[in-house]
Amino acid sequence: MGQKVRPTGFRTGIMLDWNSRWFANKRDFAELLIEDKKIRDFIRAKFGKKSGIAKTQIDRTQEKVTIYIWSARVGIIIGKKGGEIDKLTAELENLTHRRIEIKTMEITRPERDAQLVAEDIGEQLEKRQSFRRTMKRAMDQTMEGGAKGIRIQLSGRLGGAEMARQESVMAGSIPLSTLRAKIDYGVNEAKTAQGHIGIKVWINNGDYLDSEEVSNAADAQASKVQKKPKGKAKR
Repeated sequence: MGQKVRPTGFRTGIMLDWNSRWFANKRDFAELLIEDKKIRDFIRAKFGKKSGIAKTQIDRTQEKVTIYIWSARVGIIIGKKGGEIDKLTAELENLTHRRIEIKTMEITRPERDAQLVAEDIGEQLEKRQSFRRTMKRAMDQTMEGGAKGIRIQLSGRLGGAEMARQESVMAGSIPLSTLRAKIDYGVNEAKTAQGHIGIKVWINNGDYLDSEEVSNAADAQASKVQKKPKGKAKR
């Protein structure tokens, strides 16, 4: 099962939260869903891949729409004295005709984010770098960053070959069927002169329950520690 399903979708609602958090009736649902897609496409088209945007989360209430942008380069989105983010807010309000609030979230370890790794590989392939060297460099950086495992898959006319093929490399462990495993997943396309090359990246960032198990173990240990009753003094 884990081999056939997108890992993030497989865990959504169980270990992962939804990227769009709002409720609507049947009449408004389709319109708001399309509006979310337009917002995400607009943000990615405006800043491009240089901003290092990994994902966008949208919360809706009756009064406003709150947009959370996860990025490795928050400064590009905010701009000088907040000029860029104010401009983006105004443009999105014109697009949606709603009150918009934007919040930026910084990604401190971009080498462990699957979407950013996939976009970096795509950028290197578009610069005519060797696909094997690019895959190995990305894999080494991710493992050195503390990831438990990584798998990279490229599909297309690799190295300018006439026949398309698929190549993949893996390091560490990628337990796709274990729901509590933090499997991050990213997809990208490299637009080369020979054609498009599809890029898929899986990164294992540990276990969702690790921190909970550590805290529970500490609480259990603390509850066992009790003061010893004082014995009667010997005469």
